[in-house]
Amino acid sequence: MFIKKLFLVAASAMLFTGCAMMPAGGGASTEPAVAAAAERLRVAMIDPTPAALGALVADDLSYGHSGGRVDTKDSFIGDLVAGKSDFVSITITDQTIKVVGGDTAIVRHTLAADTLDSGKPGKVALKILGIWKKQGNDWKLLARQAVRI
Repeated sequence: MFIKKLFLVAASAMLFTGCAMMPAGGGASTEPAVAAAAERLRVAMIDPTPAALGALVADDLSYGHSGGRVDTKDSFIGDLVAGKSDFVSITITDQTIKVVGGDTAIVRHTLAADTLDSGKPGKVALKILGIWKKQGNDWKLLARQAVRI
């Protein structure tokens, strides 16, 4: 009887340890899909169409600019399509991705861009925090916050 209890305790400990060491979901195998969605968004911001942008951002988007303005999905897409926010080029560096719980990803990177907002040339250098959420089979940007470097 004692050996049976000892075996059960040892087996339970091994099971618990094994489960505790397993990722909560997502992880390294999910990161390439998040990176691909982030890259599609970068490209869509340079050559914006409502369809391309709409497929990459969540309906509840909260898009924070470095100047303090916050866009919704509609205002974010509308400003890009109308040229109010106009990216000529965007370079992303130092990107990190952490998948949490299998359906949420924290993406950080540095963004350098040439702009032509409302026809006025400019340059921006920003640190970006993006929160991506898996919706169905797609990763969509749910929240974004930029700060000036």
